Amino acid sequence: MRDHGGNMGMAIAEFGGDPADWIDLSTGINAAPYPVGQVSAAAWARLPERGSMIGLERAAQRAYRTSLDVVAVAGAQAAIQLVPMLKPVGRAAVLTPTYNEHAAALRSGGWDVHDVTAFDALKGYDLAVVVNPNNPDGNVYTPDALLALAAQVGLLIVDESFADPAPEMSLASTAQDLPENVVILRSFGKFYGLAGVRLGFVLGTPVVADKIRDMVGPWPVSGMAIEVCKRAFEDDAWADRTRAQLQRDADRLDLLAQDAGWTLVGGTPLFRTYATPDAAKAQRDLAACHIWTRIFPYSETWIRLGLPGTEADWSRLEAALKTSAPVAT
Repeated sequence: MRDHGGNMGMAIAEFGGDPADWIDLSTGINAAPYPVGQVSAAAWARLPERGSMIGLERAAQRAYRTSLDVVAVAGAQAAIQLVPMLKPVGRAAVLTPTYNEHAAALRSGGWDVHDVTAFDALKGYDLAVVVNPNNPDGNVYTPDALLALAAQVGLLIVDESFADPAPEMSLASTAQDLPENVVILRSFGKFYGLAGVRLGFVLGTPVVADKIRDMVGPWPVSGMAIEVCKRAFEDDAWADRTRAQLQRDADRLDLLAQDAGWTLVGGTPLFRTYATPDAAKAQRDLAACHIWTRIFPYSETWIRLGLPGTEADWSRLEAALKTSAPVAT
């Protein structure tokens, strides 16, 4: 099984405790989620109608500040699973290190997948994947750079799952004339802290959107997801407050990590990645305090933390970091 954050069952099996005892910082999901409120009985009981889907897609266009066509899917992961079927199998390149499901889905779909570590190395492939901003190092590529790359690949997939805190860097909001060979993926659950809703979006030209709609069928997302998402997308004040708070919290976490002797690798306002002398030991030390984090099989030093959601969680993390920090000599 591929490694992911959010694997609390494994943490509890090794370090004990009940789920309520733990702070899960192993994902990049906002720990202060949008307040959902009441969901109508009709959202649970009726099949979503096409008019509701159109309303959701228009709300997404407004939220993403785009004129591109938008198709709702059951999470960004569902969109990733569709990517291998968007064109005939060929040679694909994924800019790494990054979210491991992109390469895995392409390989499962029969593609010849190459992991490349330089942006320019993506040129010439039948399909190229860029996560922007990247997970876990937070690298960002400008819309101009991405559009230039699109002219040199067969199909460009741009995963903007962590773009909500900085909408100005989104290709979706800056590209008025997007080429037909560019597909943008967005996640609803990360910024809004509602990953369990399982909702994401595919953005592109009408040709791309029509193909995706044919692939996902008439009811790709639930009535509950439609109602909750439309409500959240219309709440501009919450989004603005949350962007500001996430940035403050990211800065706060960086200071705590610095005091612990860690060095910032990068990240977004939803997660931070640090270099440590020994990432596995750092994870174990925090796990002993029932705080779960993310480390990576390709690095012995990188550790990634999401942002705590409450002051009590911040206090526990600060105390745990002081306990696990290396002793100065």
